[in-house]
Amino acid sequence: MSNIALLISGGVDSSVAALQLVQQGYKPTLFYIVIGPQEKFDGYNCSIEEDIEMCKWIADKLNLKLEIINLHQEYWSMVMNYHLESLKKGLTPNPDILCNRLIKFGAFIDKFANSFDIIATGHYANVIEEDNLKWLSTAKDQNKDQTYFLANITYTQLSKAYFPLAFLTKEEVKMIAKRHDFPTSMRKESMGICFIGKNNYDDFIRNKLGNLEGHIIDINNNKILGEHDGHWFYTIGQRKGLKLPGGPWFVVKKDIEKNIIYVARGYRPYEVYKDKINFVNFEVVTPGAEQYMKDCMEIYFKIRHSPTFNKGKIYWDNKTNGHVDSLLPIHGVAAGQYIVIYDIDRQKVLGAGVIVVS
Repeated sequence: MSNIALLISGGVDSSVAALQLVQQGYKPTLFYIVIGPQEKFDGYNCSIEEDIEMCKWIADKLNLKLEIINLHQEYWSMVMNYHLESLKKGLTPNPDILCNRLIKFGAFIDKFANSFDIIATGHYANVIEEDNLKWLSTAKDQNKDQTYFLANITYTQLSKAYFPLAFLTKEEVKMIAKRHDFPTSMRKESMGICFIGKNNYDDFIRNKLGNLEGHIIDINNNKILGEHDGHWFYTIGQRKGLKLPGGPWFVVKKDIEKNIIYVARGYRPYEVYKDKINFVNFEVVTPGAEQYMKDCMEIYFKIRHSPTFNKGKIYWDNKTNGHVDSLLPIHGVAAGQYIVIYDIDRQKVLGAGVIVVS
């Protein structure tokens, strides 16, 4: 029988993942990873105590071993420092993508789970096998599919990965939790950066980077419309938080050197849409994935976590850099985001690269 480590968060997904493994005849060891900030800040409302309480309840209920481990230093040195430095450069990074590769399937395995055959999580994703190769694949629940966040893991990491929720929908997961009287069935779903949870993201960034006041300018007439507290609080395509009259207004450009946020008005301003998306540092997940995305091939892609697939053609400058021509213009393409490429069947994850300004 395989020796399985399951990462558990105290939420409904990972608790039902634990149940699924037990019902399949396994006895996984549960691991709760502590990565959150050591200091508190305005708006801080961390749920770590409640998370651990829920994890202990699940472990006792299923008669499983629970280990609480600390990867705070690794997370902050490898993930959060990159996130903050990227924000200062005007980029829109995705720390959850890095967290999966560097922490959950990286530092965790290196420090605590080398002896385990399988690393399981509560992600909505799947692993399929074709011609003796494993592929990261989309889950049954397309609305909750989380392959976007997993698209940067290595093949070695994928080879040990298992996702017990692959063939369940979110509603089915909730029903299973309720049927077994799991208290996690009543918890709200966490959003945003994985450790912040209920915390206010802007308060967290303000605590780390401070304020840097600058102008908000209409890109069409260069008129100053208002002021902002720092370009790192805004991303391309953002509407919320501008506090400008006569809108709606959307962020369409950032001048980092001059600390200017440029905006355009209207529900579909053309300035916030792009049909060409340039990327660098592309890595495939499975060896041989290149055959599904040769130059000028049709592919599907995502630039953010969303149930919507975008269709386009991919073009290569070299093995790691290129661009995608989207069939339809895409809203809110921002440098620093990841573009994730899927095969034409919208099933296999082929790889991911970092979006750069065209």
